[in-house]
Amino acid sequence: MKAALLVFLGGGLGSVFRYFLGLKLNNLESGIPYGTFLANILGSLMIGIFFGYLTKYGTLNENHTLFIATGFCGGFTTFSTFAYENHLFFKANDYFTMLPYLILTFAVGISAVFFGIYLAKLM
Repeated sequence: MKAALLVFLGGGLGSVFRYFLGLKLNNLESGIPYGTFLANILGSLMIGIFFGYLTKYGTLNENHTLFIATGFCGGFTTFSTFAYENHLFFKANDYFTMLPYLILTFAVGISAVFFGIYLAKLM
């Protein structure tokens, strides 16, 4: 029960942060979902820093993982929204928006995890 509560609380916080990021940054005029992109990149960077730091200092435990990684980062990042937005771009034949968004999200997201781990090693 404690595990489910940690995931629930972390996920709720992450979802609220993503919601406000989307309100501020998703561009309704151009349709470019900057908020979703940034949430995915920041979530990737956070999980890299989190795991890198806690692994470095040997303080990683299941409660940290459940609250921050599974809960907060899971609620904050938006793969399902990202997938749906790409579906909309595809349906609208807007490949000039879809392809850079797809490629940049994957490339920058994965790079952010590695960069987060690197930053954690410097701490």
